[in-house]
Amino acid sequence: MKYYSPLMPVPSGLLKIPKSPFLVDGTRDCQFLKFSLVIPTYNEGDNIQEIIKILSQLLDRVIPEEYELIVVDDNSPDGTWKLAQELTLEYPQLKVMRRERERGLSTAVIRGWQVARGEVLGVIDADLQHPPEVLLQLWQEMHRGADLAVASRHVEGGGVSEWNIIRRFLSRGAQMLGLIILPKAIGCLSDPMSGYFMVRRDAIVGKSLSPVGYKILIEVTARGRIRWIGEVGYVFQERQAGASKVTWKQYIEYIQHLLRLRFDLWPFKRFIRFGIVGFSGVFVDIGIFYLLRTVLGFGLTRSTILSSEVAIFNNFLWNDLWTFGDISRHQQGINKRLKRLLKFNLICLSGLFLNVLLVNLLFNVLEVNEYIAKLIAIAAVTLWNFWFNLKLSWRVSDAQK
Repeated sequence: MKYYSPLMPVPSGLLKIPKSPFLVDGTRDCQFLKFSLVIPTYNEGDNIQEIIKILSQLLDRVIPEEYELIVVDDNSPDGTWKLAQELTLEYPQLKVMRRERERGLSTAVIRGWQVARGEVLGVIDADLQHPPEVLLQLWQEMHRGADLAVASRHVEGGGVSEWNIIRRFLSRGAQMLGLIILPKAIGCLSDPMSGYFMVRRDAIVGKSLSPVGYKILIEVTARGRIRWIGEVGYVFQERQAGASKVTWKQYIEYIQHLLRLRFDLWPFKRFIRFGIVGFSGVFVDIGIFYLLRTVLGFGLTRSTILSSEVAIFNNFLWNDLWTFGDISRHQQGINKRLKRLLKFNLICLSGLFLNVLLVNLLFNVLEVNEYIAKLIAIAAVTLWNFWFNLKLSWRVSDAQK
């Protein structure tokens, strides 16, 4: 009786890459390999044997017994998962996962990475459109120290075999759109739509991934700790068997993904907290002004300056404890707190100057209603204060040191 390797468990819950892979009983396996390559499949029965054979031969030459191939199949009607499982008799480094509830290439890749034991994680299509031999060049980039190695159609040695002009236009258009919406992540990739790459496990451990559609590279680049990217040219091949899965829906999902990343990466929660703290400062400012001016009889200018300073100090304390509390907890010490207070004060005072300048420009030059002008100035100064305090007063880089 033939004995096939059992199917791998399908992780559930958040799409996070653990420090060490999940096991069936929820414990972790700390016995690492050098490399884990995930092969997401759906109706790839005609290609699965060939791709496993070629990949095994290639990797046996450079890292024998130090790698694993993980087929993650979305319950293909053609039984791809079963065909792959039968191959485990011949290829002991092969593992198979059958997903019956979740669907989608991107989530399949992440679920495969969650059970993977590799220090380096990779992905390749099963349809042989990604030339397997390029895998060794990607591995060389990782060996040289790259955090991410990407097979690109748009660098030297890269290209597409038989794409028509419409598909070429859509591919380039997608890249240009990405540069507009998400310039930092897209700008460092020549081929952001590539689905053929390797990433160092440490670069994405603990990151909450939220892919949309069939491409995951942008997600990894935007959310991961990626410092060095290596790119290798490859020529995208036409399918040898099976039907293409590229549709208009996937281009729509790509745009949705870019927009979601754009909003996710902007610190909205911090900004809301910053706004609430600023709103509380208005009441502190008015209350202290009333106390100084009416009760104690201070002059107008002195009351205004002192009440503003008390409000700024109030806002600093709440922001230090709440808005940026996770950062300030790593910046302990009275000297660092005083330094943050000084920066916060200077930024807020420059914001006050900007407020006056904007109100006068809008009201006196552009003849905008004075109350509308004041509201516009408040909104602009709030953004000014938040952004510069985030970058200068509560710097993440300082906290990491």
